[in-house]
Amino acid sequence: NFSKQTLEIGLTKTGKPRTIPLSSRALKALKEQLRASERVIPIEEQPIFQITGSRLFKDFQKLREEVGIINFRWHDLRHEATARLFEKGLNMMEVASITGHEDLKMLKRYTHIKPETLVARLG
Repeated sequence: NFSKQTLEIGLTKTGKPRTIPLSSRALKALKEQLRASERVIPIEEQPIFQITGSRLFKDFQKLREEVGIINFRWHDLRHEATARLFEKGLNMMEVASITGHEDLKMLKRYTHIKPETLVARLG
């Protein structure tokens, strides 16, 4: 939903659909992706990516092998993105609403609080 700057994810790991907020940068990238497809379907009604999850995973593995990256999994991208949301200052509930974590104990594994950051916030 471009007007609300949100993305509805119907198929999730937990089986529960959810709506997540999009940054202005993500929104711009999605609009460019849809325009690049050169289809006549209205922008709000077409799929964003024309690729299956299994194809994406296979391409990820192939690229990883080609560039020689060892010990890097697809899930590491989720871990990195989640950690960055915390670095932006979002709280646990806000991050959970984006990542879909239902168990805050599991989400806590993604927090890497730096003492220097706390010093700055304490004043």
